[in-house]
Amino acid sequence: MHRYRSHTCGALRDSHIGETVRLSGWCHRIRDHGGVLFIDLRDHYGLTQCVADPDSPAFKTAETLRSEWVVRIDGKVRKRPAGTDNPELPTGMVELYVSEIEVLGAADELPMPVFGDQEYPEDIRLRYRFLDLRRETLHKNIMTRGAIIDSMRKRMKGQGFFEFQTPILTASSPEGARDFLVPSRIHPGKFYALPQAPQQYKQLLMMSGFDRYFQIAPCFRDEDPRADRLPGEFYQLDVEMSFVTQDDVFAAMEPVITGVFEDFAEGKPVTKNWPRIPFAEALRKYGSDKPDLRNPVIMQNVSEPFRGSGFKIFARMLEEPKNEVWAIPAPGGGNRAFCDRMNSWAQGEGQPGLGYIFWREGEESGAGPLAKNIGPERTKQIAEQLKLGVGDAAFFVAGDPQKFWKFAGLARTRVGEELNLIDKDRFELAWIVDFPMYEYSEEEKKVDFSHNPFSMPQGELEALETQDPLTIKAFQYDIACNGYEIASGGIRNHRPKTMVKAFEIAGYSETDVVERFGGLYRAFQYGAPPHGGMAAGVDRIVMLLCGTTNLREISLFPMNQRAEDLLMGAPSEVTAKQLRELHIRLNLPQN
Repeated sequence: MHRYRSHTCGALRDSHIGETVRLSGWCHRIRDHGGVLFIDLRDHYGLTQCVADPDSPAFKTAETLRSEWVVRIDGKVRKRPAGTDNPELPTGMVELYVSEIEVLGAADELPMPVFGDQEYPEDIRLRYRFLDLRRETLHKNIMTRGAIIDSMRKRMKGQGFFEFQTPILTASSPEGARDFLVPSRIHPGKFYALPQAPQQYKQLLMMSGFDRYFQIAPCFRDEDPRADRLPGEFYQLDVEMSFVTQDDVFAAMEPVITGVFEDFAEGKPVTKNWPRIPFAEALRKYGSDKPDLRNPVIMQNVSEPFRGSGFKIFARMLEEPKNEVWAIPAPGGGNRAFCDRMNSWAQGEGQPGLGYIFWREGEESGAGPLAKNIGPERTKQIAEQLKLGVGDAAFFVAGDPQKFWKFAGLARTRVGEELNLIDKDRFELAWIVDFPMYEYSEEEKKVDFSHNPFSMPQGELEALETQDPLTIKAFQYDIACNGYEIASGGIRNHRPKTMVKAFEIAGYSETDVVERFGGLYRAFQYGAPPHGGMAAGVDRIVMLLCGTTNLREISLFPMNQRAEDLLMGAPSEVTAKQLRELHIRLNLPQN
């Protein structure tokens, strides 16, 4: 018999009854039932109930066992007594009557429990991540992550893509965040950067004649922590294709992403035919460029009923041509308590309040201060436009849409959540298209790229030379799912003149372009194919499919919110010798 096991802890079935077997694993739970010890033995594959009674030669050893001790157990497989079987366990019809126990690794008192999935302080969980990863839900999430990546690979290869690995040590490049810099010992005073994304390399692969590339790519960004991104590093399904239009990218990637979701949705509906929503429409209808389409609330412009009305605040605002009034319908929210609750929430978000009208029995013309100010005729006009009636409400946001759309989107989400309008048992996917090429940076008082600087402007060079930059759309697109951006991409700007002009509008000279993107710029001089692609966030996709909202629940060894690895003690100080070898002297901030 094998030194440690003849079977795994998830393998035993009725067909093994009567056999003598050997298992090894962790003592998951130990129960004493009137002098009979039940040891739930766990390994990666499952759990088996082992039984030791006073007649067992291993009983004295069994009495010494504690949670998470690693043991080898020999014994005979037998059927569980009637009424004690556990149909929820694959091994639940049998148990192992123990004849011998060998302790392979005793465990100290645990700093956190492994049995059960109760909440525990995050700093403890991260410091003892090896224990945390033994817990059932987290262990399952990590295995699901691996299976999702396998599904991605299989589907990408099925679409004719080939997997490449691009460099990790590279040159610093502006991708929208700070680089992680790596000092060079051989070249004193110079630094490598860890890639924020393989953007330039994958485009260079297209220049090199490799037609369809993909990679499960590690990416590194030294940015402040965010709820939907782990600090430091993340993984993406990185993709690039040659001789393609935007429609070709959509046709190739839509079945891949849909298929991956269907593989792991556990029967929940997944969008079959993805809608394509222009960026501007997404902001107006949903107040978000990553809308949650499970929420049926769609915002509308209701400026006309308020123009010249008795509600002077809105009426005066509408005298400015750029200002509008948007309505957020709230079907089923037609009571003052809910409306007041929404108003209080808005004030908590730093707003002066949230105007509302609600409709109730006996007051079909509408109730609330706004209804009284604008009168029954205008209130009825609003109700008809929004298709609302008795039992419903509407909330209103006014001013310059460029300044209030994000808040309006938050209010839409709040209405959907408070009124239980969101069907949480489905995955709604959509393409968000026609992103603006540029935006005006109030901070820097200049025009800047709004998305990916390597994207092709719609209208190409002619648009760059003749249009107001803030009106130019780009061949840029995102994938939105349930309120998250899970992918982003574009058709690339592969013409050198167009590339230089695009960067000039954002304040970069041709010299800057050559200096910062020299490899790509040179490659474009020697026969560049039209190409495009995208990158899908592996971590966010896994998070959605595992039904969690915390990326730490689907990552092996994540950092905390302060970008610290509590298990390995990173970042850490280095020795004076290491610094001398790198020709680096520290200039630390004074406390």
